[in-house]
Amino acid sequence: MTTDLTTLKDWRYSVDMEGIAWATFDREGESANALGRRPLEELGAIIEAAEAGAKAGTVNGLVLMSGKEKSFIVGADIREFDQLDTEAKVMDGIKPVNAMLDRLERLPVPVVAAIHGVCVGGGFELILACHYRIATRDSSTRVGFPEVKLGIFPGFNGTARSIRQAGPISAMQNMLTGSMIRANVARGLGYIDQLVGSPHELRWAARKAVQQKRKSSPAGFLKSAVGKWPLRGWLAGKMRTETSRKVREDHYPAPFRLIDLFEKHGGNLASLKEAETRAFAPLMVSETSRNLRRVFRLSELLKAQAPKTIDWKPLRVHVIGAGTMGADIAGWCVASGMEVSLQDLSAEQIKKGIAAQAKLLGRKFRTKAERDAAKVRLIADPAGDLVGRADVVIEAIVEKLEIKQKLFADLETKIKPGAVMATNTSSIMIEDIAQGLKDPGRLIGIHFFNPVAQMPLVEIVRGSGSREEDVRKGAIFVTAIDKFPLVVKSVPGFLVNRVLAPYLMGALSRLDKGEAKEKIDEAARTFGMPMGPIELADAVGLDVCLHVGKILKQAPDASKLDDMVKSGKLGKKSGEGFYKWVDGRAQKTEKSYDPVELKKLGRELIEPLLVECERCRDEGVVENADLVDAGVIFGTGFAPFRGGPLHFRAAENAAKPAGMQRAAAE
Repeated sequence: MTTDLTTLKDWRYSVDMEGIAWATFDREGESANALGRRPLEELGAIIEAAEAGAKAGTVNGLVLMSGKEKSFIVGADIREFDQLDTEAKVMDGIKPVNAMLDRLERLPVPVVAAIHGVCVGGGFELILACHYRIATRDSSTRVGFPEVKLGIFPGFNGTARSIRQAGPISAMQNMLTGSMIRANVARGLGYIDQLVGSPHELRWAARKAVQQKRKSSPAGFLKSAVGKWPLRGWLAGKMRTETSRKVREDHYPAPFRLIDLFEKHGGNLASLKEAETRAFAPLMVSETSRNLRRVFRLSELLKAQAPKTIDWKPLRVHVIGAGTMGADIAGWCVASGMEVSLQDLSAEQIKKGIAAQAKLLGRKFRTKAERDAAKVRLIADPAGDLVGRADVVIEAIVEKLEIKQKLFADLETKIKPGAVMATNTSSIMIEDIAQGLKDPGRLIGIHFFNPVAQMPLVEIVRGSGSREEDVRKGAIFVTAIDKFPLVVKSVPGFLVNRVLAPYLMGALSRLDKGEAKEKIDEAARTFGMPMGPIELADAVGLDVCLHVGKILKQAPDASKLDDMVKSGKLGKKSGEGFYKWVDGRAQKTEKSYDPVELKKLGRELIEPLLVECERCRDEGVVENADLVDAGVIFGTGFAPFRGGPLHFRAAENAAKPAGMQRAAAE
């Protein structure tokens, strides 16, 4: 039965006088396009109409575009994934989509994708089924396969089509890493065929591509040759070794199953397409994938901490304190497109802090013109002359209450109305700093973690008197610099340091009692932590750990930690702590341990963190349990595949016999 294309809700379809069919994806009621059930059904109807038109001679080509200003397609609709709770349902859901994409690929007229903005996951797989792909050069235009971050790999035959276009080395690397690829790089790899300067040029370029019957060329012989046996087996082995250095197979099986799939079927793309669905289905229903999808939803929950109802856009930032933290905050804000003035008592320190941002800006901006423009936006301001222009003022000076109080009393007279006034304190209560201010409700905390460029979470600290509007403005600022904001109550340690302290101090206590540091760290990694607690203490700085531990009454008076700090062995920053550090890496002695012992020890190590998370939930340090999980995952790196500490605790309790569940609850 033919669908009436005038009644489509998520697509617009029309055929112009030249016989070119235009299909514009503009999902109803959504800010971005995601491939859910209805959009896919409507796309199927469009393909059917294009087939009929091509047969009748009324359609000479089909162009797929997006009706959204900032993105093309952000992937499949993750909200619908949980409905596919058995392997059979997954396979039944995927097969008709793959059949539809095969029909699209077989259309006898040119099929062109005209892309601006993000096109990832299922969206990327869709455009790979088109005959020709045109994209804007805009920095926002990216393609990629993020599926591995959700515990799966491409399931709409993207494995085969990406290998066809880019060759096995590039395609597999892109799928295994889940990285976003700039449009110009994608063109070099063979995913994109043509670049245009702006979205306004897409329609004309697509029309011309249809008229000239342009078709993308697959990867050449040299790129494709390594996909043949026996080179494919050798390449798969190299991929396994490299992947094993980054993740453990028992924690994140998806990349390893993708390598298995490539090794067995990569020499025959038709066989690979068929086998892809069978390998994909068990991953989709796995606990790992369910938990990683939960982590994605938690990231969206954090973004929602920034309200869209406040009409305020931060453009200028003033940072006071050009030490490592202050300078890095300034550099990250500049890299995010803002103008930043950096103040410090020492002009030499400002110069040093600005110079330290060259590496970040070099990574962020590819062209000399972009880098030069960024450098101009980072302004040395030793006297604080520009503080009155700033939309956000952040203090990042020494952790001494009296000095901070004096600074903010002066700042209060200089900052403009409506600007956010914030401290980056990691240990002092907001209420204490605000004492003596004429308007203490204006002060909030904006607590970054070190290293600023790598840590995705920023705590927005609400003092007992902080105004809600200023707190929410702080969250808006954090999302504007592409970080996750977490609104927390002003309590010692806030959330992240509070839950991290008992975990670190518990591990250090075991060290004091003679447990080997390598064994402790390996046990934590066995549980799923990205870094062991002893290595983490070294990386954070042993002086910082001791300071926070004492504030939270977790650090003992006499310990190896205390001895280390007194002797000046502060960890990574001094070159030696519990480990020696060379070129930024801890030097470890390779040892093997009983896996059963490591698993038991890892679970014991994490227990103090779980207990503290429960206390933070019960005391309302953040709004709810999900935000505790979100904060600890993105603030400490807590094993994402476990879905968060409280989620892990609940799942663990649910797996126990009924009697033990009651005991745990009591």
